[in-house]
Amino acid sequence: MTRTLSKRITKNVIRRLIKGQDYRIEIVNQINEDFLKYVMDFFKRVVEKKLKNDDITIDWYKKEFLSKELTSEEIAIHAGLNKKTISNMYNSATRDIVIEASYEHYDSLYQTIESLVKTENEVDITLTIKFNGVSVDLTVSESLIVINTLAVKRAALRGGLWSTVGKRVEGPLMLTLCKLYSVPDKNYSLKVEGGGKASYGNFEREIDFFLIKDKNIYKCEVKLMGKGNPESADAFIARESKIFIADKLSETNKKQFDSLGANWIELRSKDGFKRFKLVLENLEIPHTDFKGDINKKVNEILNELLGE
Repeated sequence: MTRTLSKRITKNVIRRLIKGQDYRIEIVNQINEDFLKYVMDFFKRVVEKKLKNDDITIDWYKKEFLSKELTSEEIAIHAGLNKKTISNMYNSATRDIVIEASYEHYDSLYQTIESLVKTENEVDITLTIKFNGVSVDLTVSESLIVINTLAVKRAALRGGLWSTVGKRVEGPLMLTLCKLYSVPDKNYSLKVEGGGKASYGNFEREIDFFLIKDKNIYKCEVKLMGKGNPESADAFIARESKIFIADKLSETNKKQFDSLGANWIELRSKDGFKRFKLVLENLEIPHTDFKGDINKKVNEILNELLGE
């Protein structure tokens, strides 16, 4: 299972966003941490399984690492795939489908590697792994299979964490902004009666956050996107949002939102978070201007929201 963002990383991301700094290094650091830990654990398993099957002529890697006793996610990764890819290929990610696809892909991968090894016979790779005083040597083919598995795992970790960051951070970020400006509890919410959804074509999408003024409910769209997403204004219109908060916005984005009469905040700009005060004023939402040590206050709020 892909690891979600830790509280520590979530806090660090929000701190950086409030300060107008790039938050991506926090995600990259966690990807590195998770991946390197996986590599060490995986190497230990390779030593254990290789030794267990040292005198067996069958494909020990397939026998041990594609065993049906493992989870479907593990089987897919060990075969050089991930479940999302399988789901896209087969329109399903049931266990039976994942196992079938993984076995088929592994056999194809194995044949490709064997063919490559014969063609590139002047290259010789021996991966030696030592653990608790015991070492095993992997052939060229075995080494390439292991390397491929690690590459797939890193890609899966990377995709999982980047897709998680927005979902994990959006709510606490908006709550932090509201608390910085002492917005009364009744004037904001993560949910509203009726589910808090916006129509978008023929389906509905959950809205990230709401600001409330009397009977008026204003939908907030939070996107930690890179600069210049050309679809941002279109999505904003379709989701019937009133406030757009982003990491970075292009000048074109800003002009689009201004032409729509929309309230936008670019956190990466100098004192970008302070534009939230302008949004509150435009919507006539009660608040108090923030004065004091921003770092200390943000730390207090984050500890309150997420725990120490």
